[in-house]
Amino acid sequence: MLPRTGVTVDIRPRDLPIALIGGAGGALALWASAPVGIVIPTTLSIVLDVRIRRWRRRI
Repeated sequence: MLPRTGVTVDIRPRDLPIALIGGAGGALALWASAPVGIVIPTTLSIVLDVRIRRWRRRI
């Protein structure tokens, strides 16, 4: 058998103060007429903790 490689993506919300600051910053940017395609991914990257891990299972 060959070793399997995989990717694990963990998405979870950050602590409340950081999430509130990120949400407020995103709302302010939208209110100031910033492009939605830039504001939403940036806000989500602040509010959510995204971890991408590669792993290999050896048999």
